Amino acid sequence: MSGVRFRDPAGSVREGTWHGDAVAFGGETYDLDAVEVLPPCEPEKIVCVGLNYADHAAERGKDVPDRPLLFLKPPNTLSGHGDTVTLPAGKDRIDHEAEIAVVMGRSARNVDAADAMDYVAGFTPLNDLSNRDDQREETNWVRGKAFDNAAPVGPAVAPPADVPSDADIELRVNGEVRQSSSRDQFIFSVPELIEEITTYLTLEPGDVVSTGTPSGVAPLADGDSVEVDLEGVGTLEHDVRIP
Repeated sequence: MSGVRFRDPAGSVREGTWHGDAVAFGGETYDLDAVEVLPPCEPEKIVCVGLNYADHAAERGKDVPDRPLLFLKPPNTLSGHGDTVTLPAGKDRIDHEAEIAVVMGRSARNVDAADAMDYVAGFTPLNDLSNRDDQREETNWVRGKAFDNAAPVGPAVAPPADVPSDADIELRVNGEVRQSSSRDQFIFSVPELIEEITTYLTLEPGDVVSTGTPSGVAPLADGDSVEVDLEGVGTLEHDVRIP
């Protein structure tokens, strides 16, 4: 059963269960229009993976990496299901990137790949919004990847058993399919990613590993509606505003 964080009609933040068109907590069920769905976890950091699908590496004109390419998104990048995300103004291209996000359930350091899934709380969809104008001009991608609300995530976290090893992921903009792939197309698997990341830094409960995007990335425009659907979890929905 998928877990969801939400603000109830009284303004209290609750952790309940996700039912697609409703959330439940404490014996009560709320329609989605009666609550505010929040990001489903509170990470200290989001560790993102670049070029983890061969088709995306090809569309970016890059070689397939021989080890995971890693970068960070800080907590200010979080936004949730149903939010309207305000993107930086005056940019020529800000792209969507549908990703399967891993939410950690336990502190993890120097974890072997064989044991990595024991540390995972579950999976959720994430959109790695990317400001290409500045990403092309800088090395560490702070302007390109770490701007406010650049990581819409949610709506819920499904346990690993609910998400198939070949789970489909699809992104739609205004109902049009832009990206479509599956988990079994990863270059580096979730256990391999966790082993590599925890060799260098500790992943804490609630931290997110965002596993990379497939081909089909494209720019967003003011007023666009985005859906990221992950098999076994559900659909992240958010709108886009560009001042």
